[in-house]
Amino acid sequence: MSFESLGLAPALVRALAERNYTAPTPIQAEAIPLVLAGHDLLGGAQTGTGKTAAFVLPMLQRLHAMGQRNDRRPRALILVPTRELAVQVNDSIRAYSKYQRLQVATIYGGVGMNPQVDALRRGVDVVVACPGRLIDHLDQRNVDLSGVEMLVLDEADRMLDMGFLPSIKRILGKLPGKRQTLLFSATFEDALKKLALEMLRDPREVQIAARNTIAEKVTHRAHPVDGNRKRDLLIDILSQRWQEQVLVFGKTKHGCNRLAEQLEKAGISAVAIHGNKSQAQRLKALKEFKEGKARVLVATDVAARGLDIPLLPLVINHDLPMVAEDYVHRIGRTGRAGANGEAISLVSPDEAQLLRAIHRVLKADIEMITVEGYAPSRPIRMGNDGPSAGRPSGNRPPSKQRRPHAQQNTRHAHAGNRGGAQGQEQRQRRDARTSR
Repeated sequence: MSFESLGLAPALVRALAERNYTAPTPIQAEAIPLVLAGHDLLGGAQTGTGKTAAFVLPMLQRLHAMGQRNDRRPRALILVPTRELAVQVNDSIRAYSKYQRLQVATIYGGVGMNPQVDALRRGVDVVVACPGRLIDHLDQRNVDLSGVEMLVLDEADRMLDMGFLPSIKRILGKLPGKRQTLLFSATFEDALKKLALEMLRDPREVQIAARNTIAEKVTHRAHPVDGNRKRDLLIDILSQRWQEQVLVFGKTKHGCNRLAEQLEKAGISAVAIHGNKSQAQRLKALKEFKEGKARVLVATDVAARGLDIPLLPLVINHDLPMVAEDYVHRIGRTGRAGANGEAISLVSPDEAQLLRAIHRVLKADIEMITVEGYAPSRPIRMGNDGPSAGRPSGNRPPSKQRRPHAQQNTRHAHAGNRGGAQGQEQRQRRDARTSR
């Protein structure tokens, strides 16, 4: 299948060809014709599947077909959860619209408002925005959304996780009722399903991957270790995997800063990225990582979405995410575009409940290996969801022990798929939002 066969205009096909994009991905092949036909769309696809082009390309074509308007109001609005994703979507729009006359404004926090105000007042065709900063502009009457003809919510589940639902509903109240709406998400929970029912009109649904799944070419394993020895084990792993760039996820902003400093002291070049960093600092850290000046990028979950790092071989969870679905988004940074990937989690005994929740989300087994010299002081008890379920504590078989190295054979531990306490999961979700 070619992009021409999907009905895309020659100008878009030419821009794609210059970027060596010759064949659409599955999400693009299914979504683009539906969007071009004017349907509302509910799209489910894991990260790294070409989702951005699946809505940007038909949006550009439809805007071109509608012709130019005489007023300065935006004609399309794309809502995203993070600054990094806003920048990525903006870059994609500019690349694909190379042979079209199109004005784009990117709206997010962490930078001054004046340049954004100037762009909006000059008039734009497309606004790419994080909900919080867009609300600021709406409150100051810097932007009029009454002319929006197309609305896209990208990474909608992430926006809900980050507490943007009230802002999204306020923004929806400023939009015309007659519009085309596209909603894309990697996971679908009850709150998101309810929002979709409110927003979409007779939507077509495209589901490329099973919900809450990750790329098939990503291998997983977990190393049980005491919390106070995680840093040493991480340094051991990184020292043996010295040729590879690695994305390391931490739990808190302060913890990520401290971990990056500790890695630097151990002779491992590292930078940190999180919500307290200014946009300039975050872009600088990401640039150093992409250019190979830093071998390790230490990040909170703010970087789980929107980071476009091609051919990243390894992701390490120094701390497990407080919300199990965030594991999917973290690991989505590796194994992209058909490449192989690897995910390693350092799990302390106190994180057993978080690991159980991840098992339930993945509906799959995770390799459990105790690294020689790093056995935890007490076992990780998986209860009814784990490999030791039903065994007397005194008859537990000896742990599997290995040195950390690049290639290991897989031994799976049965994870089960039993539900957890809803109240605890809600508390974990709230704690996760406040720690980013």
